[in-house]
Amino acid sequence: MPRSSMFCIRLMAIGRNRAYDAIAGAILLVLEFSSPASAHCVVGNRFFPSTLIVDDPCVADEMSIPTIAAFNNGDDPSAEELDISSEFDKTITKTFGVSISDTWVHLNVPGRGNVQGFDNLDTGFKFQFLTDPEGELAMSASLDVDWGGTGNSAVGADPFTTLTPTLFAGKGFGFLPESMKFFKPLAVTAQVGYSVPTESSTTSADDESSRLLTTTPNPQFLVWGGSLQYSMPYLKSSVMDLSLPDFLNHVIPLVEWNLATQTSNFNGDERTTGTINPGVIYVANKYQLSLEAILPVNRASGDGVGVIGQLHLYLDDMYPNSFGRPLLAGASDSRSE
Repeated sequence: MPRSSMFCIRLMAIGRNRAYDAIAGAILLVLEFSSPASAHCVVGNRFFPSTLIVDDPCVADEMSIPTIAAFNNGDDPSAEELDISSEFDKTITKTFGVSISDTWVHLNVPGRGNVQGFDNLDTGFKFQFLTDPEGELAMSASLDVDWGGTGNSAVGADPFTTLTPTLFAGKGFGFLPESMKFFKPLAVTAQVGYSVPTESSTTSADDESSRLLTTTPNPQFLVWGGSLQYSMPYLKSSVMDLSLPDFLNHVIPLVEWNLATQTSNFNGDERTTGTINPGVIYVANKYQLSLEAILPVNRASGDGVGVIGQLHLYLDDMYPNSFGRPLLAGASDSRSE
């Protein structure tokens, strides 16, 4: 399956220790300054943070730089992989935005040594068509494009383009009765998409010195995932102030999952692959810091436990009157401020 079907962002591999060091350095850097949250995907009293593996249900002006992940991938034999990626999201109107992302990949392949290069360029076009503040509900739809041939095939970049229309939803539990008030900070997000390669198969040589050609089917995938979150900021602001340490009032523990299931044109690999990602997000006024484990659902999804971390910037909070505004700021739409 295309590597982009497993993660919204790609990962790389120069070695796990260097990834841990980079993530730890980012933690030390951003925790030197923090302030109360005033974030971009706010629906009524609910804030949906930008999650690492699946997308949130809103459009916004934001940037993830960097996202670093280290893990042993699902190849046979498994290679150590380290991915360093960045993503930029820009609103055109308050309900329509575009995104662009790319990933530098480093692989330590048994018997082959180190291989590195950029993955294919990804772009997205997203429309937020429903915002219900009272119901703490948001929904959006997107078309994501993985541009074939723009990356290095040595690190797994596909030579063909892949189109993935996707539906997103987020729902808060603020509707629960007062007798269940400590469950109100819970929220769920979900996404489901269908990944379609623009070529039904790929033909390549068995190796550089061989004239023998191999044709491999390019499967179509159902890409599905979501997250379960518990918002400590929501607990303090909308349920009860428990006088917890200020750091805890900025924390959102969560678990994400993202899977891809072959639906047609099967290539003989495992039908379903993906990961489960427990972790935590620290939310400040103009940024968030995220750290999650990477738990593969089967051997074809990876070997052992990996780690992924991200520094995410809220450009709409950093530059609300200029760069962080929609390009067509005066365009009429129905999204709540």
